[in-house]
Amino acid sequence: MTVEKPVLICLYGPESVGKTTLARQLAEHYQTVFVPEVARDLITSNDLTPADYIRIGKAQTDAVKNAIALANKLVICDTDLITTELYAQIYLNEVPPVLYELEQEIGYDRHFLLDIDVPWIADGLRDLGHRREEIYAMFQEALIRRGLDYVHVAGSWEARWQIVTTEIDRLLKRDR
Repeated sequence: MTVEKPVLICLYGPESVGKTTLARQLAEHYQTVFVPEVARDLITSNDLTPADYIRIGKAQTDAVKNAIALANKLVICDTDLITTELYAQIYLNEVPPVLYELEQEIGYDRHFLLDIDVPWIADGLRDLGHRREEIYAMFQEALIRRGLDYVHVAGSWEARWQIVTTEIDRLLKRDR
């Protein structure tokens, strides 16, 4: 018996755009697993070393691989390795090369680029609200540079839900 690979989606974008909340809601709606941003469990500040980013990248990759084995046709990821690379560039001004290698280990069926048109909410780790437009542009450019297909997600929370679930439903039907 062959096990079908689940559809992998990535909720993608800068801090404070609703990725985690949406990931949890989608996982419940589709009765599947979601992969949280593991960095939240590994760090207490943004004062990180290259080794910290490598540890985060490896843990995120392992978390996605583990979720694939548990998924019900769909895996919802709260982030990806491109995000880890971008934050390494922002905070360290360098990207440990192993992160690019780890990025190649997971292929997403769709990235959803969440727009910054929602209120920014500070917390202990979110500290880049003043650079939101610049960082959003970096996230978008990273997808374009890699030639990755993505869906732009903007508007009210209800509009965002409709955009994302419509595309996920389409992807699930395609993979039947």
